Amino acid sequence: MSERIRALVVDDESLSRRGLMIRLKAASDIDVIGEAANGRAALAAIREHQPDLVFLDIEMPGMSGFDVIGQLPTESMPLVIFVTAFDRYAIQAFEARAVDYLLKPVDEDRLADALEHIREQLAQRKAAGQRDRLVQLMADLKGSDDWPGELADATGATPVLPIRQGRDIVRLPFPSIDWIDAAGDYMCVHAEGQTYILRGTMKSLEDVLDPGLFQRVHRSTIVNLGRVERLRPHINGEFFLMLAGGHEIKLSRTYRDKVEHFLRAGRLN
Repeated sequence: MSERIRALVVDDESLSRRGLMIRLKAASDIDVIGEAANGRAALAAIREHQPDLVFLDIEMPGMSGFDVIGQLPTESMPLVIFVTAFDRYAIQAFEARAVDYLLKPVDEDRLADALEHIREQLAQRKAAGQRDRLVQLMADLKGSDDWPGELADATGATPVLPIRQGRDIVRLPFPSIDWIDAAGDYMCVHAEGQTYILRGTMKSLEDVLDPGLFQRVHRSTIVNLGRVERLRPHINGEFFLMLAGGHEIKLSRTYRDKVEHFLRAGRLN
């Protein structure tokens, strides 16, 4: 018997959701466990149900599909098939990054091909690799820049991390950063409900961050200690850190000494 694939359908258009869910009924190994009409509902559903696969509309009001991806920690990352009405030029970026997508209106043969690819990825457990490709795609479409390896206002009362977003420079005060995770050659900086992407290494950023405020808790994750609210034990000696805003970040066994650091600081119960 083939492995069941638990899927979530996210689209702000009810007819699009319904049409896709009807088509998915023809796939004997797909269980649609829920649907969401916007990005915030999608984040809540992913955290609650932990689906294997998400069909994710890109262009939604308020929080786009890209914004949803940016807010998901690596440990919570399902496989994703984007559902989009993007033009052919934008689709070239998807194909270059080997990211699964469906064009609206959804073609049944194309859906079957995408599902077969998902089955192969699930068999090989490549969700983490797909996240790297998704972040690279977001950088392609949104625009990003190499991090210069230094901070803005580093001598001031509140150091600021400068990040180029398209034509603009965003200056993020340290306390506003929730966590930072790596995806291939890029870093995702999560702050105030937004995700900013820059090219660089975790080591280069870790070297300039204040260790009294930021600590690495996983090979690919740095967390702002001030945003940690709770510690949840997990299997095999691992823990999850609950951050303000509801995000959970895995604390790997390699960094178990950090638990004592958090406890001594009086930050966790």
